Amino acid sequence: MRHEFSHGGEHPYSCDVCSKTFSQKSYLISHIRIHSAECPYCCDVCSKTFSMKSFLVRHKRVHSGERPYCCEVCSRAFTQKSSLISHKRLHSGERPYCCDVCSKTFNQKSHLISHIRSHSGERPYCCDVCSETFSMKSYLVIHKSLHSGERPYCCDVCSKTFNQKSNLISHIRSHSGEHPYCCDVCSKTFSMKSVLVRHKRVHSGERPYCCEVCSKAFTQKSSLISHKRLHSGEHPYCCDVCSKTFIMKYDLTRHKRLHSGERPYCCDVCSKTFIMKYDLTRHKRFHSGERPYCCDVCSKTFKSKSHLIRHKRLHSGEHPYCCDV
Repeated sequence: MRHEFSHGGEHPYSCDVCSKTFSQKSYLISHIRIHSAECPYCCDVCSKTFSMKSFLVRHKRVHSGERPYCCEVCSRAFTQKSSLISHKRLHSGERPYCCDVCSKTFNQKSHLISHIRSHSGERPYCCDVCSETFSMKSYLVIHKSLHSGERPYCCDVCSKTFNQKSNLISHIRSHSGEHPYCCDVCSKTFSMKSVLVRHKRVHSGERPYCCEVCSKAFTQKSSLISHKRLHSGEHPYCCDVCSKTFIMKYDLTRHKRLHSGERPYCCDVCSKTFIMKYDLTRHKRFHSGERPYCCDVCSKTFKSKSHLIRHKRLHSGEHPYCCDV
């Protein structure tokens, strides 16, 4: 009879708290634990508790290292069957979940749900420390580690720790030199998929993040967030040595090296050291002769973006700096 409900679409079991309905009584019992916060299933290794037995079974694979679900195409293994199903869509190209608003498609239902919130503005996950809200639970989990200081993911090579597993995976590639993501336009390779996505906007000209105050558009969400602080006057990052404040965390990190004298980026050609990675990247172009920034008017090339911006003013006649005397 329980199986017949799955065909008939019947949901005879209803939650007294939120009226959500279920086809099986066991599903209702598990759901009710969301409201009661009951977690009767406990891991005997780390004592973490769960509302459903299936969650405990899946969690214990973290300790055992078991990955029972294997892709027959590339042999990659997973702890969850749902992860394998989603992964196989990378090979097939299938994107079965479609947004009703903009028709964008996704290979995972969770990605569609998160995307829909970009249209609705819904941010259902709230930090109980500072009340900041998020569109995805994973973003909240990452954010809360900023309050707790927890960095559970550690690099085996240099012992650097991270609050996200994805950051650890990307960091490990700095040791291995692996760049698995390749641009199909210019063949430049990247260690992170997010960096490739951002890079491809250089070719497409896409600037999806727009300031609602001045309409300036950006290729990165982080750039928009930093830009909006110019309007609000917010300087959330403060130096604990001299109390100077900054709009961007990046600027604070660079500033603190003036106090510590740290210059962590070293040229492998001439051994010159730099405070910031970007300064090293720009410096290495003097050795390689690379000039990646090209003027779209006269095709002249430059080693740095700032030099290109300054050059383009010769064509536009722009004189943005004015003497107040």
